Amino acid sequence: MTRLFNDPDDFAAEMIEGFAAASSRWVRPVVGGVVRATRGAEPTVAVVIGGGSGHYPAFGGLVGPGLAHGAAMGNLFASPSAHQVHSVATAAHEGRGVLLSFGNYAGDVLHFGQAQERMREAGIDCRTVVVTDDVWSAPKDELDRRRGIAGDLVVFKVAGAAAEAGLDLDDVERLARHANARTRSFGVAFGGCTLPGADEPLFDVPEGRMAVGLGIHGEPGIDEVDVPTAAGLAEMFLDKLLDELPDGVTLPGARVVPILNGLGSVKYEELFVVYRSVARLLADAGATVVSPEVGEFCTSFDMAGASLTLVWLDDELERFWLAPCDTPAFRRGTVGERRAVTDDELAALDETREIGAAGDASRRAAAVISRVVTGVASMLDAHADELGRLDRVAGDGDHGIGMQRGSRAAAEAAAAAADAGAGARTTLQHAGDAWADKGGGTSGAIWGEMLIALGGALGDDDAVTGSQVVAGVTGMKDAVMAFGKARPGDKTMVDAIVPFADDLAERVAAGDALAVAWAHAAEVATTAAERTSEMTAKLGRARSHGDKSLGTPDPGAVSFALVTHTVLDVLKEDN
Repeated sequence: MTRLFNDPDDFAAEMIEGFAAASSRWVRPVVGGVVRATRGAEPTVAVVIGGGSGHYPAFGGLVGPGLAHGAAMGNLFASPSAHQVHSVATAAHEGRGVLLSFGNYAGDVLHFGQAQERMREAGIDCRTVVVTDDVWSAPKDELDRRRGIAGDLVVFKVAGAAAEAGLDLDDVERLARHANARTRSFGVAFGGCTLPGADEPLFDVPEGRMAVGLGIHGEPGIDEVDVPTAAGLAEMFLDKLLDELPDGVTLPGARVVPILNGLGSVKYEELFVVYRSVARLLADAGATVVSPEVGEFCTSFDMAGASLTLVWLDDELERFWLAPCDTPAFRRGTVGERRAVTDDELAALDETREIGAAGDASRRAAAVISRVVTGVASMLDAHADELGRLDRVAGDGDHGIGMQRGSRAAAEAAAAAADAGAGARTTLQHAGDAWADKGGGTSGAIWGEMLIALGGALGDDDAVTGSQVVAGVTGMKDAVMAFGKARPGDKTMVDAIVPFADDLAERVAAGDALAVAWAHAAEVATTAAERTSEMTAKLGRARSHGDKSLGTPDPGAVSFALVTHTVLDVLKEDN
């Protein structure tokens, strides 16, 4: 369990502040994370990495010469927002383009993707390489759907070294992709991790049993077996990973880097006992071990577990894997002379939306919107534990926490905008930006887009009409489906929002008053959310767990249905 914290909601921010203070030799804090404290004599491609906090030394601990130029650091187990990624990438950019790299998780893909588009709109060449090393998270013929775990380090290191060598963005991207294609990982856990302030871990493993094929966000494993001996675990790792040789690799004779990674509370001494057998088994297979690593490289808070990563080298990858680097948590060799980054080079980015003129009717609507968002935040506070329980069945258990954080931030932003005289559209835009920024993860990105889409239909000038609300809700539906790529039947929020939006549109078009139409549509959403218990997840982290989610409704669909009823309560008060 996590023992040392102040306010759990402030844990990630306070951790980042403390990390930056303790690591000032290597990093400087910026909005959204950290960037290098120094630069070389010549500008290079900037390698910007990131993901949720709780995985140290990933991601901030890998920022420094020869490795990453910056790290966007989200909340605990929640991807950084597009705003945070864009801020870090802009501060890290040295004029030769930016490579974004991160693990293949839906929230990260969405937020980093948005940030990439913003960089490109600003005229900066920006590319993305997603890490997909986890052999358990998708079959061999679906490599692009695999998630990233401890193999992150490999891709980041090779890309950073290539950038340090002065290569252009095309070659840095090519080498990062090549490193990813040559990297495979396999993880196990003996117990789940507990986030600050939580009463129980995100998942449990029965005494004497071991979860096999888990991720790094507290997701339960794909399978469960009896706990083996250290030698037995090494054999399990190698049996699977040697059956996953990348294209172009043959045994005997291949050169390989083994990385035995502790996930949080497995001690180094235990890892060394396991590595003893890993080294023997690789030698027996005819592989030549190069520069092995044993320790903590990508953790999952206090999870009791370990993973093995194998990096199959060629001459080019070996050169960059062994190249010097100097970061808070990973160092080798000696890097060249550096100069300190100036304050002017790290000028803060101001992406705050302005509050423009608004009509009186729209300002009155903004006040109602503020009450709605405040009510939603209060409701989600009350349901956070239950939503987390639903998410733990086949996900990582953080849906309730993420919705709680995002809605609180949205409520504060909406209230501030309404108090400052904003209209309906601007109030919802401020709320959406705040939800995405603080909620993080997939749900944060999607709810941010939904609120902004709704605001776009309402405008800042006139009174809000029922037809505008219908247009806005339809826009929310379209935003969810376009942004998350989900369709009805995938067991996501889409399964609730599509029937809600369609029913609302039908009833308003038939002449029902907005409150009456909304009441009926809210019941439709609730029924649709309940019916997701009969579905098998096809997208998101729950997808890896097959039928485990059968019998449990999707937490995103449930939370959406709950929101519709909270909105209805305010609509009734306003009529």
